[in-house]
Order: sequence, then C-alpha cells, then structure tokens
Amino acid sequence: MAISGSKPRGRPATGRAVSAAERMRRLRARRKAQGLKEVSRWIEAGPVAIPPYSSHRRLEVLSLVMHVLIAEKMLRDPALAEHARRNIRRWKARDAGDLPQGLLQWERILERPTTEIASIMTEPSERAAQLRQSSPFAGLLSAGERRRIHEALRS
Repeated sequence: MAISGSKPRGRPATGRAVSAAERMRRLRARRKAQGLKEVSRWIEAGPVAIPPYSSHRRLEVLSLVMHVLIAEKMLRDPALAEHARRNIRRWKARDAGDLPQGLLQWERILERPTTEIASIMTEPSERAAQLRQSSPFAGLLSAGERRRIHEALRS
C-alpha cells in the first residue's frame, strides 16, 4: 500500500504474477526440453571427513603467518616499515611508476602509524588477504624464518 503522495516501490504490477511452484515447473520443463536430466539420489551417510585445504587456501595461510611474524618484528622495531617503503619506491622506479593496485594501496597504508600497519597486514579479512598477495615486505624475514614457517605448515 502506497502512502499518499509517494511513488509505489518495486516493479509495477502486471497482473501476470505466477507462484514460485509454477516458476519451478517452468524451469524444469525448459531444462527437460534442453535435454538435461534431473538427478536426485540419497547418499549414504558415513563418517564426516574434513575436506583438505586447497593449495590456494594453504598459500593464504602461509602468507598470513609470514605477515604476522613481520608485524611482530615491526612492532618491536618501527624502522622496519621504512624497508617496505623503500621496496615500493625501488619498484616504482624500475617499472616507471606502473605499480599494481595492491602496492599503491600499501603505499598509502605505510603512511599510517606502525600499530595500524601491523593491524591491517594481519587481518583475517578478504581485503587483507588480497593486500598480502602484493606485499612490499619482501626481505624482512630471514631464509631460516621462512623455512621454519614452511616446515610448520607442512606437518
């Protein structure tokens, strides 16, 4: 019911609305006409297995763990953020200023206080995962630290 003086919301009524059940019947008929066959069957319940992580998921976890370690180092020594800034400046000069969007975002993030930088780089969010894919923190972990992280995640 529209309030007087206001426009009705939504699509205009056509008088041809069909029920959800009728829409489903029509969909099934179209699929059948296309030669698709509906298959439904019972699957025997067995022990619930935890699906293995995909390699992509494993790499995300690996990246998060590495960034947590880097963040801890940066909180102890805030001057390490300058290393990331130098990396970005060097990559900008090498690539004539044509940097991926993620590194441009890091450039802005690295202007913030160290605690905020550490918080952003260790977030478990999708945004932070995307940022970690183009990380400017190369060179802040030693080969031994990286090896230990890889070994820990392998087991």
